[in-house]
Amino acid sequence: MVRFELGTHPPKTMDASHNPLLALGVLIIPLAYFILAARLRAGPRPPPGPWALPLIGHLHHMMDKLPHHRMRDLARRHGPLMLLRLGDLPIVVASSAEAAREVMRTHDVAFATRPISMIKRLTLVDGSEGLIFAPYGNAWRQLRKICTVELLSARCVQSSRSIREQEVQRLLQEVLTATATPGAAVNLSALLSSYVNDSTVRAIIGSRFKDRETFLRLMGESMELFSRPGLPDLYPSSRLAMLISRKPRLMKHHHHEMMGFMETIIQEHQVPQGAAGDKEEDLVDVLLRIQKEDNSLEFPLTTHTIKAVMADLFVAGSETSATMLQWAMSELIKNPRVMQKVQGEVRRVLNEQGKVMEESLRNIHYLHLVIKETLRLHPALPLLLPRECRSPCQVLGFDVPVGATVLVNAWAIGRDPMHWDKPEEFMPERFEFNTVDFKGGDFEYTPFGAGRRMCPGMTFGLANMELALASILYHFDWELPHGMAAVDLDMAEVVTVTSRRKHDLLVVPVVRMPI
Repeated sequence: MVRFELGTHPPKTMDASHNPLLALGVLIIPLAYFILAARLRAGPRPPPGPWALPLIGHLHHMMDKLPHHRMRDLARRHGPLMLLRLGDLPIVVASSAEAAREVMRTHDVAFATRPISMIKRLTLVDGSEGLIFAPYGNAWRQLRKICTVELLSARCVQSSRSIREQEVQRLLQEVLTATATPGAAVNLSALLSSYVNDSTVRAIIGSRFKDRETFLRLMGESMELFSRPGLPDLYPSSRLAMLISRKPRLMKHHHHEMMGFMETIIQEHQVPQGAAGDKEEDLVDVLLRIQKEDNSLEFPLTTHTIKAVMADLFVAGSETSATMLQWAMSELIKNPRVMQKVQGEVRRVLNEQGKVMEESLRNIHYLHLVIKETLRLHPALPLLLPRECRSPCQVLGFDVPVGATVLVNAWAIGRDPMHWDKPEEFMPERFEFNTVDFKGGDFEYTPFGAGRRMCPGMTFGLANMELALASILYHFDWELPHGMAAVDLDMAEVVTVTSRRKHDLLVVPVVRMPI
């Protein structure tokens, strides 16, 4: 027992109430902690990403696979929203339906413009971005309205029906010629591309234009140059990259040739046609008429803009449709059960007509399911078209850097097992009672994009695709050459402007319905 003497006191303890410095410390330390934590929470929270290297950033992660494949693999490890740096270029990748919804709906305005690098500007028509790459604003809204109302509406697409039907007949005749040699294979990839190109060119610049071959060559060169990234694309602020790259010189030379050719097209359309004046307007005729007659436009429709729109319409209307037709036939040949089912439907519905007409296509239900399933597995633009973050915003709780390029991996989302049963299998029946559609409201399925920058030429592209697919399925059976089994069909892809078959589709046609 401790005993205290009378008049003495117990030893003093470290009581904060009797020690001002200790009391101050007790107050300051927690306060500093909360202030620091608040500052950390308030700071930027960029999306996660894989480890990077100096100078090249994440380029080494993209080397051994196609971009949309590699980005899907990285997203599985780092999350549905990633930040990559390819050279000096910051890229945010959305790889889930939830992330896509925030990019293309919740924050659509923040991501409504397109990134255009210095080298990409060399492919533009005398500084005019056209419709695809125009920055978001009133001028873009006006041009989009002209395109959707005057060029790409259902009524306008219907007006070019005769062109598609004529070009399909030419396609069928070319296939029929090949059947003169029993067992001979045809390059169906080339034939389908030719059909789509000719249909699109005739709709844009008309049948009276004689030098379509040169136009097709120049547009093909444009797409090739545009699709290959160069050093100036990866290092946009580097003068050295511009100096040592051959791409700017190639683009300038090609641009000069393309502008001279397009000027010839414009001049030919401005010459009065006399007795041919009652012909159907092509799309260039419509644009020139609006330029001449519509005085209500806030932004005048210049000849440069018309040229840019011509180029946009050709790329959007031909390359994507040709790609989708090739993938549709590839999947049907690889899946004989689906092929037999869709051919049975087409031939049953069209049996009395003897040929395919566009007005009959609405009655061919399973064919449309085949097209929808093809768009799910093989979107022509697997990463859609790039967007640019133009104002601060958060996606899935992460801060997207202003100026970053934003990609939506529609290919990965269309194969996400969270939304699709057996996602890697080609099963058109999945859409039989499924209300999910590609019109921009269902973000697990956006082959044409969504929001303000959704593809305005969807109706035009589908019209080209539906008529040709129904026609070649109605008139011909299709076999692989040399006794090859369907399961052995090579389905490898390559990315140019679109994600196409790596190798041409070589098949043997067998006539079943007379042409």
